[in-house]
Amino acid sequence: MSQSIDTSLFELFKIGPGPSSSHTIGPMKAAKLFINALGQLADNILNNATGVEVHLYGSLSLTGKGHGTDRSVAGGLMGWDPENCDSDALTKLLTVADQQYQIVLDKYPINFTADSIIFETDHYDSPFQNTLVFQLKTSTETIFEQEYYSIGGGFIKCKGVPEPLRNMPVYPYSSMSELKNIMRENSITLPELMIANEQAISGLSEDEILGKLDRLASAMIDAVNRGINSEGILPGPIKLSRKAPALYLQAGKMADSSPERFLAFLDAYSLAASEENAAGHLVVTAPTSGASGVVPGIVYLLKHHYFMLNSQISEGLMAAAAIGFIAKHNASISGAEVGCQGEIGVAAAMAAGLVAYINGLSMDVVENAAEIALEHHLGMTCDPIDGYVQIPCIERNAVGAITAYNSYILASIGDPHKHKISFDEVVAAMLETGRDMSHKYKETAQGGLAVCTACC
Repeated sequence: MSQSIDTSLFELFKIGPGPSSSHTIGPMKAAKLFINALGQLADNILNNATGVEVHLYGSLSLTGKGHGTDRSVAGGLMGWDPENCDSDALTKLLTVADQQYQIVLDKYPINFTADSIIFETDHYDSPFQNTLVFQLKTSTETIFEQEYYSIGGGFIKCKGVPEPLRNMPVYPYSSMSELKNIMRENSITLPELMIANEQAISGLSEDEILGKLDRLASAMIDAVNRGINSEGILPGPIKLSRKAPALYLQAGKMADSSPERFLAFLDAYSLAASEENAAGHLVVTAPTSGASGVVPGIVYLLKHHYFMLNSQISEGLMAAAAIGFIAKHNASISGAEVGCQGEIGVAAAMAAGLVAYINGLSMDVVENAAEIALEHHLGMTCDPIDGYVQIPCIERNAVGAITAYNSYILASIGDPHKHKISFDEVVAAMLETGRDMSHKYKETAQGGLAVCTACC
C-alpha cells in the first residue's frame, strides 16, 4: 500500500477569506510561517534588517492582485490568521500608496509597503505553480530567505523543511478501494473510521471533532445567508453584479410543484456562497475557496429544505472529506496544478458523495456518485477573467452543485455492481489530464475564457 492519507478534516475544511484558498489562505499562512522563522533568528541578524521583500511567482503573480494575494501576504506578515481575520479590513490593505505596515518581532519592528510584495514575470524553476520567496533584507543584501509553495486548498510546503511527523491514522488507506476494504474487514461505518483517524491525527476528542464539524457547517450556512441577502457589485474591474438575491426571491415565487423551483434554490445557494467568496469574505474551503459554493450550497439545501439534523450533516461532511482526501492525495485540488477539474470537479464529487451518504445509501453508491460527478468535470480549465474569481467561477459553482445532485440521482437508481469506472480510476484520469493541460489553462488568466472576452 502507498503512503496513507494523514490529512486532518480541519485541514481540508478551513474557514478563511476568499477569493482563492491557494492565493489568499495559503500565502497568509506562509507569511505567518516566515514571521515565526524570523523570530528564531539571532538578535544581531534582526538588528541589521531594514525590510522584507516577497516575490510571487507563477499563478500567484499572474492572477495575484485579482486573487488578493498581495493583501493576504501583508495580513500574514502582520500576524493575521485566516480563520479569524477581519475580511473587510483585509480588502483595505495596500490601497493607500506608500503606506507603511509593520512586522512586530519583539524589539525589532520591520516595516514594509505594497512595493515590498513583487509580482514576478520571469520564469522561476519551482516544483509547484504557486511559489512565494520571502527575503529579509539589509540595505545591500538578503540576509535570510525562505521559499514556500501554496499547493491548493490553503495547504503550504516550505522548501528544505521536512514535513512534520504526524500521528498515524488508526485505519490507514490511500484510495477508495482501500477505504471500502477497511470498512468491510473491520465492520466499521465511515463516520466511525473518520473519527478514529481524526482522533489519532489531531488528538481531538470525538466531542471536539463533532463540535468543529458543526462550526464548519454553520460557517457554510452563514456564507449562504449573507450571500442571498447581499446585493450590489462585486469588487474589481469586471463590475459583476451579484445574482443570488434575485434568484433566491424568484425561486420563492415559483409554485411548489414546479420542477424548476428546486434547481433555482440550489443555484441561488451555491451562487450566494461563491459570491461571498468573490467579495473576499469568510467562506469554507470545500476543498478550495474557489469551489466554496458547491458543498455549502448542498448543505444549505439539505438543512433548510430536507431538514437534515446537525448529526447527519456532520456525517455527510466526513463522507465528503474522505472523497476530497483521496483526490488530493492521488492527484491535486489546485487549479494551478490541474485546472478547475481539481476544484469544482472534486467539490462536485464531494457533494455528490455527501448527499448519497446522508440519504443512507451504501459506500458503493457513494463512490459511484462521486465518480460520476468528477468524471464529467474532467478537462475543465481554470481560466478566470482578469484574475478575478468571478467569471466563470461563480456560475461554475452553481453548475457544479447541480451536477453533484444529479450524480447522486444517477448513482442511486443504478446497480452499483454494474458501474464500470471506479473513483480511483477517475482520480488517476484527472491527474493525467492535468499533467497534459497547457499552463495557460491552469489559473494563469492566459488562456480560455480569460482571453476570449473583454469584460473589463
